[in-house]
Amino acid sequence: MDTATVARFEASRNRLASLAYRLLGSAADAEDTVQDAFLRWQAADHEHVEVPEAWLTKIVTNLALDKLRSAKTRRERAVGAWMPEPLLDGDPMLGPADTVEQRESVTVAVLLLMERLSPVERAVYVLREAFSYSHAETSEILGITESASQQHLHRARRRITAARNETETDPASARRIVEAFIAAASSGRTEQLIALLTNDATAVSDGAAGLAEKLIRYVTPEQVAHAMRVGIKPTAAKRALAGGTPSIHAAVINHQPALLFVVEDRIAGIAILEMRGDKIAGMCGIAAPARLGRLTGEWRRHEHDDPLIESW
Repeated sequence: MDTATVARFEASRNRLASLAYRLLGSAADAEDTVQDAFLRWQAADHEHVEVPEAWLTKIVTNLALDKLRSAKTRRERAVGAWMPEPLLDGDPMLGPADTVEQRESVTVAVLLLMERLSPVERAVYVLREAFSYSHAETSEILGITESASQQHLHRARRRITAARNETETDPASARRIVEAFIAAASSGRTEQLIALLTNDATAVSDGAAGLAEKLIRYVTPEQVAHAMRVGIKPTAAKRALAGGTPSIHAAVINHQPALLFVVEDRIAGIAILEMRGDKIAGMCGIAAPARLGRLTGEWRRHEHDDPLIESW
């Protein structure tokens, strides 16, 4: 393969990885999918590829759908232990992020809700909301009719509406939100913490050190507040599971404010806060090392603010 052909693929790599990540919820699976697409690009007859970007989009989308439909993936997700792989603000896999819809489509809350969609509904939603493909283009990519594309998008939007979030998060606002959360959770006063929550706040966690066989869910503000109070309280057992004494940082993860528990430059756990206005509508706690590898790598490559708590 000549240099120009490789360069043409590389020019699309970040966009293709972002597409695959939104479809699969896993950065590792997204990278594997893009690499598979590259192998197909190598083997293709390029004289018959009129629009490389469209050709590559179709290949990556359908490779991702094949993975979602595979028996192995269905088994892994059916047991109730699947969570998205979180990404740090600035990770190219989060792009595009120019519109509210594009940013929402990659929040952890939406990635979790997309588990309720069929693979085709998920693909239509991502292609339309995140990449602005028309129904004509989407139908060609997926091999369905335009009418079916419209119906799939309607159903997907109806299921995803619950996670719509108009609160914009930048590093400064994330730090303020996390500071308020830590103050309330550490106060020992449940009512102070509940005041930060919406009336329908929920939370989900993969357990201490990510060891829960199934995700732990909290379905009322009172349950969420109790879990947050217990979770933020330092203990020797928690430090042992974390592999040391963490510092606590504020960051933006998947366009949402988050707490990061950092042990010697390694992310030991995170708590992502889903905001609705100025209140917390949801929390997602992730501590499984397999889900935090890319996040740790990105964390090490970037400068970051001083910790909110130096030694937890």
